[in-house]
Amino acid sequence: MSGRLRNALHKIRDRGLTPRDLFSYGCIAGHRLLSGAWGTLMLRAKAGCLGITVGKGCECFGTVILSRWPGSRIELGDGVSIISSSRRCTSATIHAPTRLRTFAPTARIILEDGVSLNGTAITARSRTIRIGKGTMVAPNCVITDSDFHAMWPPETRLDTPAFERDADVTIGQHVWLGMRCIVLKGVTIGDGAIVAAGSVVTRDVPPATLVAGVPARVVRHLP
Repeated sequence: MSGRLRNALHKIRDRGLTPRDLFSYGCIAGHRLLSGAWGTLMLRAKAGCLGITVGKGCECFGTVILSRWPGSRIELGDGVSIISSSRRCTSATIHAPTRLRTFAPTARIILEDGVSLNGTAITARSRTIRIGKGTMVAPNCVITDSDFHAMWPPETRLDTPAFERDADVTIGQHVWLGMRCIVLKGVTIGDGAIVAAGSVVTRDVPPATLVAGVPARVVRHLP
């Protein structure tokens, strides 16, 4: 018996694990392995067909919706992690698959190295949405650069796209967006900031601050 197997058996005995415990853990580990392998393969296949850049070490669990308008860019840096499976997601169920979509040749979605998404909807209609290195996006968040309709007069909302009102969104490095956040057009979120769950970000967020609420406001500065 190899030393590694002997050590594993000793750990099982010391922790008092039952056969059902082992089977349960085996299901978790097996699903993670298979879901990750298949999801990552499909991500790379879709990205290759659509002209989307995917960096080294990216992984994907579940299905991802990718839609790139001709001339636009969608780029995933090294080590990006995308979760679209409720089985794989740690903190909550995923309401819908992660979606990355552009609507105009000028649109850009840039995910820097180590970004993690969980059932995230990112829509760049005509401007740039950039998410910085190491940023974590919790389940079911929405990030967009547009209102998608003219605000006024009301009778023009259905047929006036108002592209001139679109604005870039920049999310800094090592930011943490809590569950069900909404980040609206024209917002810059500084490095290291935390956006509390359920917040709607309508204005810039200073670096190293905690913001919360609708609309999100600074609660405190982080150490």
